Amino acid sequence: MRARIFQPARTAMSSGSARTQVWLLEFAPAEARSIDPLMGWTSSGDMQSQVRLQFDTKEAALEYAEQHGIDVQVLDPNKRKPNIRPGGYGDNFATGRRGSWTH
Repeated sequence: MRARIFQPARTAMSSGSARTQVWLLEFAPAEARSIDPLMGWTSSGDMQSQVRLQFDTKEAALEYAEQHGIDVQVLDPNKRKPNIRPGGYGDNFATGRRGSWTH
């Protein structure tokens, strides 16, 4: 069994970091998917590819994999530096604003 441990990236539709703090253990597919000739649905007989385990820390995920004899590949996340602008959006409505506020 081959699996990977990673932290999921944020979705393309959100700017928040919800659901990106956990670590996931996801199994690699053991067999190729096939297309049903009648309906055109994609199917597979591999049940492990449907399993996605969630852990609070990378160490917990590694410990679980070691206890169950799972060969894992750890993918460390690429962290973004925070984009903090001086003055931000709230500064548009500050009472001590110097310039005139127009649209």
